[in-house]
Amino acid sequence: MKFIQNIGLGLFIISLLTFVGMLGVGHQKLSVDHIPGNEYHKTAITTAAQEAGILDTEMSNVGFVSNFKQVLKTAQNEQEKLSEAGLPDDVDEWNFKIGNWKMDEYASSAVKASAGGPVQDNPWLFFFLTFGLAIIGGLLFIIPKFFETPGIKNNGIYHDSLTRGIKVNLRSGLLIFTIIAVIIYGFVREGNLFWPLVTIAIGLAITYFVFFREGSKDNNPQRSASPINTGWLGIIAGFILIGFYILLYWKPEYINNWVTMVNPLSNSLNGGEASRWFLYGMMYTIIMLVMGIRMLAKYQHNKYQRVRTYSVMFFQTSFAFLIPQILAKFNMPAPDLKNMWPLDYSFFFDYRLDELASNGTLGIFMLVWGIVLFSIGVPVFVFFFGKRWYCSWVCGCGGLAETMGDPFRQLSDKSMRAWKYERYIIHGVMVAAVIMTIGVLYTYFTGSYSILGFNTASLKSWYGFFIGAGFAGIVGTGFYPLMGNRVWCRFGCPLAGYLGLIQRFRSKFRITTNGGQCISCGNCSTYCEMGIDVRSYAQKGQDIVRSSCVGCGVCAAVCPRGVLRLENGPNTDSSRTAELRTIHISEGEIKIL
Repeated sequence: MKFIQNIGLGLFIISLLTFVGMLGVGHQKLSVDHIPGNEYHKTAITTAAQEAGILDTEMSNVGFVSNFKQVLKTAQNEQEKLSEAGLPDDVDEWNFKIGNWKMDEYASSAVKASAGGPVQDNPWLFFFLTFGLAIIGGLLFIIPKFFETPGIKNNGIYHDSLTRGIKVNLRSGLLIFTIIAVIIYGFVREGNLFWPLVTIAIGLAITYFVFFREGSKDNNPQRSASPINTGWLGIIAGFILIGFYILLYWKPEYINNWVTMVNPLSNSLNGGEASRWFLYGMMYTIIMLVMGIRMLAKYQHNKYQRVRTYSVMFFQTSFAFLIPQILAKFNMPAPDLKNMWPLDYSFFFDYRLDELASNGTLGIFMLVWGIVLFSIGVPVFVFFFGKRWYCSWVCGCGGLAETMGDPFRQLSDKSMRAWKYERYIIHGVMVAAVIMTIGVLYTYFTGSYSILGFNTASLKSWYGFFIGAGFAGIVGTGFYPLMGNRVWCRFGCPLAGYLGLIQRFRSKFRITTNGGQCISCGNCSTYCEMGIDVRSYAQKGQDIVRSSCVGCGVCAAVCPRGVLRLENGPNTDSSRTAELRTIHISEGEIKIL
């Protein structure tokens, strides 16, 4: 079995190296026909390209991107100067000037049109050498696990260099560096200093409240165990994930070969060429399916975990990937029907509303469906089943965390300080999503981009950049091997914050405990991905209704004594969540106090 797993690991490494190496394969040769844009933009870009000497010149991918982006900057500045003398008659300002939001679009379009090389000539071959080998390798590594003795075994998770995590100081340093770097890049990219400064001010205010107002200077326990030595394989894995998200969100012109490779699959599903979002959705689905099989092998002794894994695999494959592709093939709106506001923060953006309104009955149905889902569906389902119905059974973010992120679930910070950060940040993001959406709707209905002196367009852009890309992608997924698999769900997801508020106060769901049987092994706390010190609740006989709990049930699955149970029961007995429950035995009666 070990030999088969080593073969699988080798195939996966080959596929990963091929995937990364593809970034430098091929060449670019730009002609006038490849230059994107309307009449004014194309003329300006062509002139700048001729002056730069890159027309009809064969170049490497990286070299071409660098040169062409400089060409775009030159064209943008030239159009800005010409506009000062007056715009042509009947021409909109941004049909003449080149906006910053057009730069990446034009760069990606030109790279795609002018590319040549082995990937363009043999996309299916490279698809097999990357995704094909990765799938085969992953399955060869996973399938032998089905023949192991069922049950949870730690198997050295705190000794393996990939899964043991990193030292607290290094982890904190990497996180702070990443946040600061994203904010600085956002200032450079967005050209707006106001919202980066607001973000920094809010961050400092939260730190002040956590450290000083609440007196949280204690640093224990950071997690169920702390590594003596940093897991360097985990850091490498984290950097690979972070690098992928940076390229996907902010440097899409560099990943043209990856997108080209999946063109044939895109054409067969939706009848159009692939985009970076098709690539991402396909990768997301494949990863969840393969790692879902790993979940089925690991938790084969637990029916609840098996059914839950099947559920997230089904919803991602059908609702998030295949159904939108089929809808797109028939020129219909193609949203992820299981996603909802405020997690889907673009739901009320003008282009989304216009698209739905222009598609008749189907579009109106999708609009009403989205509104009803978060306004009525969420409170009703959470009341009966807790937030687990979405976070652990339906959500794509949660599905990726539960499958690809499962090897890192033990790295979640269990300290009281982390819990306090969690409460401030997640509810802060939720408020920010509401404010941003109010601004977007105000602009949509009034046409004004200013409300109370704030520019709604810049707020929308910054939220999408910092929260939608930086937090949910760079930190939320890239930090799986560094801080655990539910960083985004725990600290950032505005929908999780909304679900959690209802679960905390108006839900029948709770994890009940039988403290008399607890042997303090700590398995429950170790495997809690949401940073809950479950053992402390179990030792007190205290039921768990924490708003952050996603009801994954892994704590119950790994408990050797059956102390923990997921239940939907009456929510009127406040004693079930009392600070401490003790059993008093006297002659003829037993009292629980």
